[in-house]
Amino acid sequence: MIFSSLYSGSSGNSMFISSGEAKILIDAGLPGKSIEKALKDIDQNPAELDAIFVTHEHSDHVKGIGVLSRKYNLPIYANELTWKAMPSSIGNIKEDNIRVMLENQVSIKDLDIVSFEIPHDSASAQGYAVYHGKKKVAVATDLGHYSEIVRKNIEDADVILIESNHDVEMLKFGPYPYPLKRRVLSDFGHLSNDACGNAISELINGSKRKRVILGHLSETNNYPELAYQTVVNILREKGIDLNKDIGLTVARRDMPSNYIEF
Repeated sequence: MIFSSLYSGSSGNSMFISSGEAKILIDAGLPGKSIEKALKDIDQNPAELDAIFVTHEHSDHVKGIGVLSRKYNLPIYANELTWKAMPSSIGNIKEDNIRVMLENQVSIKDLDIVSFEIPHDSASAQGYAVYHGKKKVAVATDLGHYSEIVRKNIEDADVILIESNHDVEMLKFGPYPYPLKRRVLSDFGHLSNDACGNAISELINGSKRKRVILGHLSETNNYPELAYQTVVNILREKGIDLNKDIGLTVARRDMPSNYIEF
């Protein structure tokens, strides 16, 4: 199984997951050309993609899906409320490629993709758990809080990309207008570095070493070294062995990162 974060941050998000036989994207929140370049940078052919799965309708997750769907005849999977809220900027999508997820599971060749509810201020945000046999990748970003539903769906994954969006103090004293600060800090906004560290600590159970990627960092209210160190400090306080129990990294905003083959 292969995972790579193509882009991750407040300016755009996209993730590539493959079994070798099946190849999918979760989100395409940058221009189509940027997604194509990122795929080529990890030696993947955009023409070989099988589908795009959408977490929610915000532009940093959907900006490129229309272009990619039209160019490569790609089906787009999203739940019904997300389809209704999808911005008109994605353009016309071929009817056959509008795939409404009425159930929470879809199979693409030998990949099983399971969606789950994410607490975020969108029509109906979803995270995804992707299975290939006994291997599992989970993606959970744009989290207002770490819910029990999220925990149950990501806890046994081999590779997890989870949001570490902001440092609370940077956000509070930063340039955002007050209503936006309230939105980000709300239970339907974004997960802070501290909340992310506490969430990750609950995932470590000693059964197997997990690879955890911190993603969707705010460009204004965070930076990679701060997110990483904040989470590390929390894990150490809780007695978690950073060599044995977890492999912790940060996803890049502007280029592919965390190419993992397992």
